[in-house]
Amino acid sequence: MNQPLAYVHPGAKIAKNVVIEPFATIHNNVVIGEGTWIGSNVTIMEGARIGKNCSIFPGAVISAIPQDKKFDDEDTLTVIGDNTTIRECVTINRGTTDRQKTVVGNNCWIMAYCHIAHDCIVGDNCIFSNNSTLAGHINVGDYVVLAGMAAIQQFCNIGNHAFITGGSLVRKDVPPYVKAGREPLSYVGINSIGLRRRGFSTDKIREIQNIYRILYQKNYNNSQAIAIIEAEMEATAERDEILEFIKNSQRGVMKGYFSSN
Repeated sequence: MNQPLAYVHPGAKIAKNVVIEPFATIHNNVVIGEGTWIGSNVTIMEGARIGKNCSIFPGAVISAIPQDKKFDDEDTLTVIGDNTTIRECVTINRGTTDRQKTVVGNNCWIMAYCHIAHDCIVGDNCIFSNNSTLAGHINVGDYVVLAGMAAIQQFCNIGNHAFITGGSLVRKDVPPYVKAGREPLSYVGINSIGLRRRGFSTDKIREIQNIYRILYQKNYNNSQAIAIIEAEMEATAERDEILEFIKNSQRGVMKGYFSSN
């Protein structure tokens, strides 16, 4: 890692086999794990904790202070898991006093020009396509896919295995296992292709479809739909995950199937 054209602050803790390309800048109070590659012109600022075997491409800025006028130079972190790829010009800001950290999990793929704001918590195995943007305080589950230019409003929650179509404006919570699209953002089915790729059985996919038919296609309100699902459908991990997500939503969940006709 002895690249004479890169700047590494003596207070940074860099594993021995990290590769740092020319013109990268590593600030104080940074930890970078084994096998990680830092491209040219990457800036990694104070509070970054980067895992093993990550790749960070040119122009990315990791752990800059939040774009929050209330921020008062608190001692906060940006935590990046193992095996995560961060492409060109991505920006990931560190946390505030709310959560003390911004987190991106393991095995994520964050494509060019994405922004992840302060106090976001992103799970494992997520894919964010180009120009996707997360405002502050957002929770994103595991295996979530954001297509290009998706924009998520602050304090929203995105459930596990959700797929959000390109150019979507997300103002409400998006439950697990669904596809979300249209404007305003609406339920457009379950993410069956993603679930099959991840080993979900046909029976399990059908169970999830049946839950969402009751929630979104039978003209029940959420309380009525939840009561019917609890009474008529067997308790499973997926059923309970969906119901708990909806019960615990603070912003409210996105609307059902929307037609302009």
